[in-house]
Amino acid sequence: MAATSGPVGPVGRASERDSRPALITSISAVTLATHDMARSVQFYLALGFFLRYGGPTASFSSFSAGSGCLNVTTEGSEREWSWWGRIIFHVADVDRLYGQAVAAGLQPQGAPRDASWGERYFHITDPDGHELSFAQPIAEPPAPGHG
Repeated sequence: MAATSGPVGPVGRASERDSRPALITSISAVTLATHDMARSVQFYLALGFFLRYGGPTASFSSFSAGSGCLNVTTEGSEREWSWWGRIIFHVADVDRLYGQAVAAGLQPQGAPRDASWGERYFHITDPDGHELSFAQPIAEPPAPGHG
């Protein structure tokens, strides 16, 4: 009896393509929790995020973040969370965003600085303790003799 071919190749054997793990191509959205939606919406609008859905009185809001979304959902005051990590957003002008944040009364953890991994960045914590980093790729200095 001959093996038949289907979408995964011969019966009993997955093709090489189908045996590899699926490739993750992007993050669609990140959802953060808040106890105070109005405060969160005000914070993210001050940083320049565009509100796509929801708002100060909603239980769920969504902001544009490039091709993805930053979502905020309301959790009851009995729900507590602790440090979980940091979201890093690439921006066109990190110094301009820093100035905008400071002018809006927000308190970044420090002024933008250049990092050894090739980004200029600053960190800020949202009102619910979620850590955010805003970064801009920077050009590497030319190699000696190639100036």
